[in-house]
Amino acid sequence: KGRMVESGGGSVQPGGSLRLSCAASEYVYDNYCMGWFRQPPGKERETVATIHRSSTEYSASVKGRFTISQDNALNKIYLQMDNLKPEDTAMYYCATVRLPYCLWGPTHFEIWGQGTQVTVSS
Repeated sequence: KGRMVESGGGSVQPGGSLRLSCAASEYVYDNYCMGWFRQPPGKERETVATIHRSSTEYSASVKGRFTISQDNALNKIYLQMDNLKPEDTAMYYCATVRLPYCLWGPTHFEIWGQGTQVTVSS
């Protein structure tokens, strides 16, 4: 059965960096779209970035600061987050959809991890 497990969250000061990792079981990894999402307190879940066969997309709020990447040998995707801001504080999730292309909205994704908390505060 498909499974996603995030790690790497934590607390950091504004301007700092974090790298999130997501381990995906082989069942869900091959040739499928994968993405990172976040849900700030009291707000709806939003898409941060997606990746499919090295093709990437980013939300306007993180473009130029975050980088999504994948390691096919390890069945992992990563989210490198630089120049973090307080508004980046949220629970971050990875997810996948069993399609050979990416759609943007979170509702299109079907297999989710449990999330990892990112807090940006001075």
